[in-house]
Amino acid sequence: MRILLTGSNGQLGSEFRTLDRSTAEIISTGSRELDLTDEQEIRRFVRDAKPSVIINTASFSDMDAAERNWDACFALNAMAPVVLAEEAHRFDALLIHYSTDQVFAGTKTSPYLETDHAAPLNVYGASKLAGEQGIAASFARALILRVGWLYGARGDNFLRSILQLAKYSNELHVAADQTGAPTSTKAVARATERLVRMYAVAGKAQFPTGIYHLTAEGATTWHGFAKAILSRVPGPKKPIVTPTETAESGSFAKRPSYSLLSCEKFLSTFGFQLPPWEQQLDEVMAEVRELESWEIKAAGD
Repeated sequence: MRILLTGSNGQLGSEFRTLDRSTAEIISTGSRELDLTDEQEIRRFVRDAKPSVIINTASFSDMDAAERNWDACFALNAMAPVVLAEEAHRFDALLIHYSTDQVFAGTKTSPYLETDHAAPLNVYGASKLAGEQGIAASFARALILRVGWLYGARGDNFLRSILQLAKYSNELHVAADQTGAPTSTKAVARATERLVRMYAVAGKAQFPTGIYHLTAEGATTWHGFAKAILSRVPGPKKPIVTPTETAESGSFAKRPSYSLLSCEKFLSTFGFQLPPWEQQLDEVMAEVRELESWEIKAAGD
């Protein structure tokens, strides 16, 4: 099996370092190896590589920046996945692509189903929805995994921001009016690797495709998540985490107040689910402690 991995230097893509190379040839690409904003380069690269599986982790994921860079966001989140899907269809390869909880408006009060109406509030969500629709129109053998609230021990993400701010602040103001499921990139990567193994065993004809939700079990707010992060940091002096409203954050992009996803379809189809978000956080914080020492001191100390 030959696997083409895009976005290998990104937050999610970098978690695939442990892909089993004893049974598969892995072609890892970052932006230097493959420019995913260039349609013709994508086609040439895929046709030369002839992969049996394409894992597309590349994404324009800065929601505020997306509002100001519409073209760049749609190029990476909509055009590139569609071209990858068209080339996957040419080789009868499996495309695994990641979408987002941001395709929903957040008006529900119960977890969103895959069949619920998508109505994104921001450019990022709109670009991801366009990617989903384009992949479906390509007739490619594709597995689209909607994820949300991704974070990890490395890269730019909410967890890293909270840990950094906590070093120099006595008080953190964090939104308490958004609900979702914090999901670690490591958990998503592990699930993807498991799906690839299942695909290798089941074969093309028997392996399920379509859109599935894949997030951690449970729910919290950004405020609750921030408190949970700091509760796992050693040291007596930690900043107070004060709940605020999203409108006070100065965020440019609109965000759904409720973006919890139901993963029942994934569980019933593939027979497993991601661990609770608290358990995932424990694992990521253990990794953070291995990477560096986080000693929180009160500002000015």
